[in-house]
Amino acid sequence: MAEFRIAQDVVARENDRRASALKEDYEALGANLARRGIDIEAVTAKVEKFFVAVPSWGVGTGGTRFARFPGTGEPRGIFDKLDDCAVIQQLTRATPNVSLHIPWDKADPKELKAKGDALGLGFDAMNSNTFSDAPGQKHSYKFGSLSHTDAATRAQAVEHNLECIAIGKAIGSKALTVWIGDGSNFPGQSNFTKAFERYLAAMAEIYKGLPDDWKLFSEHKMYEPAFYSTVVQDWGTNYLIAQTLGPKAQCLVDLGHHAPNTNIEMVVARLIQFGKLGGFHFNDSKYGDDDLDAGAIEPYRLFLVFNELVDAEARGVEGFHPAHMIDQSHNVTDPIESLINSANEIRRAYAQALLVDRTALSGYQEDNDALMATETLKRAYRTDVEPILAEARRRTGGAVDPVATYRASGYRAKVAAERPASVAGGGGII
Repeated sequence: MAEFRIAQDVVARENDRRASALKEDYEALGANLARRGIDIEAVTAKVEKFFVAVPSWGVGTGGTRFARFPGTGEPRGIFDKLDDCAVIQQLTRATPNVSLHIPWDKADPKELKAKGDALGLGFDAMNSNTFSDAPGQKHSYKFGSLSHTDAATRAQAVEHNLECIAIGKAIGSKALTVWIGDGSNFPGQSNFTKAFERYLAAMAEIYKGLPDDWKLFSEHKMYEPAFYSTVVQDWGTNYLIAQTLGPKAQCLVDLGHHAPNTNIEMVVARLIQFGKLGGFHFNDSKYGDDDLDAGAIEPYRLFLVFNELVDAEARGVEGFHPAHMIDQSHNVTDPIESLINSANEIRRAYAQALLVDRTALSGYQEDNDALMATETLKRAYRTDVEPILAEARRRTGGAVDPVATYRASGYRAKVAAERPASVAGGGGII
């Protein structure tokens, strides 16, 4: 039995207040969907089983490149972070796994596993950090890590990733996500070809240390922190990496790191087609970073991404098991509330994609009927699936309205009394 951080009677009381309205809304939506030949119970059952991992670092307040303004009751370390993650899972029933970042979350693996077990949490992909220097680190990553010109620095970065794998094996993780900040800020600073050759050689060493039942996810970013060139800058380069390394290597798609107007859903389709879609970092962005909650700016794009995922699921694509994780920085909101909202928005996009009439869509595509094809998608997108999401949460012991329940619980005030206030730090996104 998980150690619930919010009393279950608080959840029950809040749910009871909303029970009658939810019943009416769910039945009305069920009747509407039945007229379209859709069984609401089948959709709800699928939504109940759709999960997305939360990032340990996401429960802390983020920052801009100019300043960071910490909130109250911020976690002091990984065990506080796990407590906060457990609250998100308790209320949403959509986030049973946590993704750790090393060395930020480094601790005795036995203690990590015991804490996770006590809270009813598992562990998702491990994340290495060679984009910043850790205290006592011998070689600096100022000018790169896995692609650095210095062999000793590259070896240090490889060893760090192998350490992440060792920790992950001890706590039940099955994947390693590698993102590097390597790149250049000025023309001529770096030899593009040699840098990529060094990167591939270093990644090959990490790949050798990967257990047979693990996956290696490489993540691409157009920029950040280097502003002239980036070693792993787009999905094409990412695909080359996965192809070069081997079958356990796949591509991770971060929705917030693409050039303006990039057709991300088509990128997803291509990676599915060639068996290299490893998973996602869900978030949203206005200009070029991943600071915003999922669905905050472009909820329709999020739906279109899930349309491709559900299409692959419906077609029974072999070996199709993408990993889903949230990755966002919370600067002005309560991080727990933002992660609750994102988990729900991700499930919303999935539920809407399940409503697409795929037989009709295929027919319109074959007939080149552009208008009716896009209207088929929009009909599913315009459907208010909130009753399905709420009922899925209720049936699995979660909250009908998780943010309202979280606020009613007073959790933030309680942990603020337990945890010392954070001091405002310097710039930099955490």
